[in-house]
Amino acid sequence: MLGVRRSGVTQTAQKLQEKGLIRYHRGNVEIIDLQGLEAFVCECFKTVKEEYDCLLGEKREPLPLP
Repeated sequence: MLGVRRSGVTQTAQKLQEKGLIRYHRGNVEIIDLQGLEAFVCECFKTVKEEYDCLLGEKREPLPLP
């Protein structure tokens, strides 16, 4: 879906987790600090989120971490 290598996703997720913005475990991502995440990433966050919501319909509840 992202069009990038798995290692790049893992490295980026680790960096965001170290900053306390997300919790990442075995492919599951939980956003801990949405405002911090939006401030840290580029301005494209809003555009990507809007496209994601448009393609996949209404927002869905996240799956709980095991």
